[in-house]
Amino acid sequence: MAGNVITNTFQAPDAKGLRENLTDIIYNVAPIDTPFSSSIGKARATSPLLFEWQTDTLATPDTSNAQVQGDDISSFDAVTATVRLGNRLQISRKTAIIARSEQEALKAGRKDEIGYQVMKKGKELKRDMEAIMLSNQAAVAPVGGGTNTAGKLGSVLAWIVTNSDKGTGTAADPSAADGTHTRTDGTQRTFAETQLKSVLQKVYISSGEQPDLIMAPPNLRSAISGFSANSTRFIDAESKELIAGVDVYVSDWGRHTVVPNRFMRNGLSGTGREILAINTDLWRLVFFHPISMERLAKTGDADKFMLITEYTLQASNEAGSGGAFDLQ
Repeated sequence: MAGNVITNTFQAPDAKGLRENLTDIIYNVAPIDTPFSSSIGKARATSPLLFEWQTDTLATPDTSNAQVQGDDISSFDAVTATVRLGNRLQISRKTAIIARSEQEALKAGRKDEIGYQVMKKGKELKRDMEAIMLSNQAAVAPVGGGTNTAGKLGSVLAWIVTNSDKGTGTAADPSAADGTHTRTDGTQRTFAETQLKSVLQKVYISSGEQPDLIMAPPNLRSAISGFSANSTRFIDAESKELIAGVDVYVSDWGRHTVVPNRFMRNGLSGTGREILAINTDLWRLVFFHPISMERLAKTGDADKFMLITEYTLQASNEAGSGGAFDLQ
């Protein structure tokens, strides 16, 4: 609509030198929650190559264990050695270079460009670590001598073997529960409560442990709210409203906190394909070098810095956790 403007009315679009109308707030809605790494324990490594630990188990119950009174022992039970496991350490980093003029200029939303970028890169690095630990990645030993192969940690999916519920076709668990093999994806099937129950039962049988955390990508998380098993839903005491999402899933094997995790494989794209039942006491994020900011040598009219960390994932005993795979 043209309107009725008197001739020679001086309007804002005709003016020069108007101050910009730029808010002093920077809006960033990218998710930064890291449910897995925030829930598990932390530890320190003393070597940058391999972090190791031991596992053990008990013999299968012997229902024929009946002895004659006064019997002398002529043979002894076998003694089984512990199993020595380890995971490779991985270096992850974020970098930035800021020109001196940009750093000193008056800016909207932040006074210190380097400080702002350090904060932002730190959040990005934590997201990277979460996604790496939940990816389908096998451990890789670092190699020097000109080959220069980066070390990689074995992710959660490379460890879980004992308690899995998987699809058909090419579906296969890692060939060993040692973090050095990846999982082979199979034909996807509709996520059903029976698959989750199957995993939880397998964990109980193999370890007697109760996974305290059930993690699901967003597309599978909502399905849990429709399950028929006992569940606890959050109630807002002030509004008296019942929130539909299940916060605690109660199975025959215990109570399990249910959390969505965007950084599970394909989670951000809405096509995540696995549910993980995690005993958080049996996983640890191990640092050889905790996240730190280091300034790099100046070679010109700019400041360089990097955020860097060296870390791995300890799967204390994968039989205490499990997963339902090849879901949709």
